[in-house]
Amino acid sequence: MSKLKTAIICGVSGQDGSYLAQFLLGKGYVVWGTSRDAQGSTFGNLRTLGILEQVRMLSMVPEDFRSVFMAIKRSEPDEIYYLAGQSSVGLSFEQPAETIQSVVIGTLNMLEACRMFDKEIRLYHAGSSECFGDTKGQPANEQTPFNPRSPYAVAKASAFWLVNNYREAYGLFACTGMLFNHESPLRPTRFVTQKIVQAAQRISKGSNEKLMLGRLDISRDWGWAPEYVEAMWLMLQQEQPEDYVIATGQTYTLEQFAMSAFSAVDLDWRDHVIQTAEFVRPTDLLISSADTTKARIKLGWQASMSMPQVVEKMVNTNWSRP
Repeated sequence: MSKLKTAIICGVSGQDGSYLAQFLLGKGYVVWGTSRDAQGSTFGNLRTLGILEQVRMLSMVPEDFRSVFMAIKRSEPDEIYYLAGQSSVGLSFEQPAETIQSVVIGTLNMLEACRMFDKEIRLYHAGSSECFGDTKGQPANEQTPFNPRSPYAVAKASAFWLVNNYREAYGLFACTGMLFNHESPLRPTRFVTQKIVQAAQRISKGSNEKLMLGRLDISRDWGWAPEYVEAMWLMLQQEQPEDYVIATGQTYTLEQFAMSAFSAVDLDWRDHVIQTAEFVRPTDLLISSADTTKARIKLGWQASMSMPQVVEKMVNTNWSRP
């Protein structure tokens, strides 16, 4: 009888970490999740998905190497999914140092711990489409040069090169998923997509508020988060570690996103949305689009839901969000 695989998910309380935990549990994994304070955290997303009791919790501070090494020593994982770190582009302009430290130093500590550990561990690092910057409408693939335009993107680009360096220098099985935007009902309200969806829901129930948004002409590739965690897992099941762009391959404007959200509750978005300069970022990518050929061919992975279906599922999910 083969031994059950063990995985650590760093950042298990977030959107992706929670869906990934659910996915791995369904595959029969022993799943450990880390948090800076495992005893004090509520893990609302895991509770919402009904899997909180099935995940073994560890306290771990990614910026503290000893903390990282001890977490790995205790859990002895076959796979590590590093999803931790400050994950908001907008917030990174307000907290640049915290963003860079949590993403870059956290990734470095994880790589160094894997290098020193006495068994092979496969490491997935959560990269970001933000590293590509504005590609002027050209779909980004794995060979597209980076042009980061936010502290968050700079941090993710730096972590990407650390993963590449450790893979080449020490032969680690470490790879990066360059994930484009992916949404779900577990998305925090600080993200504009959830902000739009929840406003549409409230207004449809009688609220007379106006939704304040910044630029509506920006274009993004929005996918369904539960599908994207399967791509993370698939990357660690390959014979060789490689980096992959993960996206739907379809790009829509934020105006179209808002239109879809309000249409889902039988409202015209133009009656309820006001544009304001207050929510315009210092630098914002106009168009973000992806070429997902490599993931389709090598991983056999392809998104089945694009933005309109994603919005409909978000609007029609009646969870009481944490």
